[in-house]
Amino acid sequence: MLQAASLFNQLLHHFPRNEFAALVKKHGAERSAKGFTCWTQFVSMLFCQLGRADSLREICNGLSCCLGKLVHLGIAKAPRRSTLSYANEHRPAALFEDLFWTSLARFRDSGALGQRQHKFRFKNKLLSLDSTTITLCLSLFPWAKYRRAKGGVKAHVLLDHDDYLPAYVLLTEARRSDVKMADSFLLNPGSIVAMDRGYNDYALFGRWTKAGVFFVTRLKDDAQFEIVEERTRPQNSAICVDQIIRLTSAKGRAGCPHLLRRVVVWVPEKDDVIVLLTNHLEFGATTIAAIYKDRWKLELFFKAIKQNLTVKTFVGTSENALRIQIWTALIALLLLKWLHHLSRANWSLSNLASLLRLNLFTYRELTKWLNDPLETPPLPPPPQQLTLALC
Repeated sequence: MLQAASLFNQLLHHFPRNEFAALVKKHGAERSAKGFTCWTQFVSMLFCQLGRADSLREICNGLSCCLGKLVHLGIAKAPRRSTLSYANEHRPAALFEDLFWTSLARFRDSGALGQRQHKFRFKNKLLSLDSTTITLCLSLFPWAKYRRAKGGVKAHVLLDHDDYLPAYVLLTEARRSDVKMADSFLLNPGSIVAMDRGYNDYALFGRWTKAGVFFVTRLKDDAQFEIVEERTRPQNSAICVDQIIRLTSAKGRAGCPHLLRRVVVWVPEKDDVIVLLTNHLEFGATTIAAIYKDRWKLELFFKAIKQNLTVKTFVGTSENALRIQIWTALIALLLLKWLHHLSRANWSLSNLASLLRLNLFTYRELTKWLNDPLETPPLPPPPQQLTLALC
């Protein structure tokens, strides 16, 4: 049977129009609007991400080529470049930010994103904290000055390891320090945060320890400490050293007077060791090493965004337009993660994104396409001339 809706249409069904209208009313996004709706803007920017369009011309021309199929998407005609550009510059980016978080909560509540791959015995919430910098042309984005001849913005992400999607996202100028933004994230007691060495701050470690938040990070090479206790390391493992230490430097004693733990792990792939620092004194050393190793999922998250979505070239030069494009990229990644979990075919996320880009307006049932994307689309039934009994 011929499917009456395109794949793009079926993806848009996961954003209820009444919920979207409530967000538009909340932010007053269509105040003084003259015909061009926020839904048309959202469909256009989502097409920019899923179709890998690099400019306003590609977005508008790409939608114009599918003019007869746009009615199913809830829009009457393709937008003009000037209209879409004006909307991206003036309509609040907070609308798309709220849309991402409400959609993510709905997907999580329905269990549609799967579970984390590496199973741990503990029940603590596992999170990873890091940032990625998006380089911009300073002459086109003068408001995002980063260095003398370079601009940029930075996305600070706190990744939830239950489904490898963000728990918090902060978009700032690239010159903002990572460690200074760490206090912007709300962490519940008992949470475990894995992070790289760039977040080494003894005062931050002291505040987290006092609040009952655990961390796992890399120890600085020049860190000063004294050994309080030598623990027995597990046999036949990559753990070389397991120690209870106390920081002895002036900043260490003032910022974090608590007992900490130093774990040295052998990494055979690099033929080297890494030195981990944590305030969790109860877990096994192998568990501490596995927590830090799972932090690599955040790097894969950044890689998935930059390789499969349009976040390196921007269709607008204002800060508001850039934020709208980044938030719609996160919405598109949410859809790709859901499709990747739903599919039974053993394919990578990049292959899924590439094939979806080529089949956005293919008329097939979504789940059947996911399981067999290379199957020939069904042909429409031929017209039949019925005979009428007039005698």
